[in-house]
Amino acid sequence: MNLPFATGLEPHPKADPDFASLNREDGLFLGFQRVDDYRAPRWPEQSIPQQVHLDFEVEDLDEAEARLLELGARKPDHQPGEDRWRVFVDPAGHPFCLVRAAH
Repeated sequence: MNLPFATGLEPHPKADPDFASLNREDGLFLGFQRVDDYRAPRWPEQSIPQQVHLDFEVEDLDEAEARLLELGARKPDHQPGEDRWRVFVDPAGHPFCLVRAAH
């Protein structure tokens, strides 16, 4: 998945095969480190636990879902809160959610 397009964050310009980050102008910094012998978690099963879980607030769940699926995310069958949030899995197997923005 092309994270900058999915999150609105920019990739850090320094290229490193074992570390990547996304940044925002206000200082938000998300770092990702390569893990030897990585095994992707399985949603909703917990035999291989998640290392982190991110939720992204969006105005329109259907529109954001369509964009994420186009970028390569997968939507698992198990959706415990589909009217308020939706679970997705990135191409590396990390679950994350889209959450309906509160008004």
